[in-house]
Amino acid sequence: MSMHFHFEPMNAANAEKLTHWHYQPPYQMYNSTSDLTLIGSFVDPENAYYSILDNGELVAFCCFGKEAQVPGGDYIKEALDIGLGVRPDLTGQGRGQMYIADVLNFARSTFNSKLFRITVAAFNKRALRAWKKAGFQQLQSFQAQDDKEPFITLVQYN
Repeated sequence: MSMHFHFEPMNAANAEKLTHWHYQPPYQMYNSTSDLTLIGSFVDPENAYYSILDNGELVAFCCFGKEAQVPGGDYIKEALDIGLGVRPDLTGQGRGQMYIADVLNFARSTFNSKLFRITVAAFNKRALRAWKKAGFQQLQSFQAQDDKEPFITLVQYN
C-alpha cells in the first residue's frame, strides 16, 4: 500500500501553523485561533492529532477518536472516528480521495480498526461527496449541542 503523504504526531510548530489557516465562507466554521490551549490540545497524544506532510510541507491534519466527534451525535456504536482538515489553499482541487485513502490506510495500520466513522457539517457538500465516493454511507444526521449546526455522520465498513 503506497501512500502519497507522510504522517507524524502533531508537534507545536505544525499546530501553530494550522491555527492560522483561514477558510473562506461558507467554510469559516473551520477557522481557529492561535491560543496555547488549542495548540496544547493538538499536541496532546491523548487527542491523536497527526500532521499530514507532502515533501515535508504541512498540507493537512487528521485526528482519531473522541476529538473527531461532535457533541450531540450518537457515538454508541463501536467505530474509529476520523477528523480531517486540508489546508485552505489546497481544498476543492479534486485531491480529496488521495487524502481520504491515505488517512484510512494510516488509520488501519495504526489503530487496527474495522469500522470508520466521519462526522461532517451538513452544509459541507464537497466533503460529503468525497467521503461518500470513498465508500462511506450516511448513518445519522443531528444538530450539534452547542450551536445547533446540522451534522451528518457516515460510516465505512472495512
